Amino acid sequence: MAELFGKQARRYADGRPSYPPQLFQFIASKTPSRDLAWDVGTGSGQAARSLAEIYKNVVATDVSPEQLELAQKLPNIRYELTSPVVSRAELQQKVAAESTVDLVTIAMALHWFDRPNFYRQAKRLLKKPDGVIAAWGYTMPRVTGPVDSIYEEFYSMDSNPFWSPTHRMVIDEYRDMDFPFEPVEGMEDTGPVRFVAERAMGLDEFLTFVRSTSPYLKAKEEGVELLGRDVVERYRRAWNEEGGEAEKVVKFPVFLRIGKVGNASSTD
Repeated sequence: MAELFGKQARRYADGRPSYPPQLFQFIASKTPSRDLAWDVGTGSGQAARSLAEIYKNVVATDVSPEQLELAQKLPNIRYELTSPVVSRAELQQKVAAESTVDLVTIAMALHWFDRPNFYRQAKRLLKKPDGVIAAWGYTMPRVTGPVDSIYEEFYSMDSNPFWSPTHRMVIDEYRDMDFPFEPVEGMEDTGPVRFVAERAMGLDEFLTFVRSTSPYLKAKEEGVELLGRDVVERYRRAWNEEGGEAEKVVKFPVFLRIGKVGNASSTD
């Protein structure tokens, strides 16, 4: 999928929502120190930019050079292109030394990972025992009115043959995903904790988001156009029907799994 998203890097960067400040404030409240954060699968750096406002330094990694090319460059963010399978040596060379990272974040990407291997890497790098790992994603956006019914049809029916098997984890808010970390202070478990991201969008922006989703990209690669003229016209009529505003507030339900490393070794 990294190759698929790489081909559509600009569309992906333009179409995806920003994550709410409350999400990052909550995560940061669970890390005793804020020296270094590692944002894995950073894409075009959406999460990295927010982390850079809170943490002294951020290392943001991805396997897609096209995505990284579009990331906003800030003085305290270091972007690194990594191999699809990162060795221990590459991890220390491009990210950080072992037991030096305060926070590891994964935004809308953990379901694509080789999780056992990644968890070992995270455990090596996180400070013991209170280094934090936070993984989040979002489920079906809501617009209100007739637009919702059209998108729900796209989400649950039209695009269904093109969803990857891992997408079920997103629908389930990572509830049943293996997540071998301890609850952070103030929590009885590792979540999910819920937030809401909001973005004002015109119809063209909303359709750009739809075209950035993995089932649309997969269908396009297989020669199937899920947003044909008739579908776009349905969206246009529905968009204008509900008050006719040029922009509407699109709400993205965000879910978070969060834990701390404890004293577990990287071989656990």
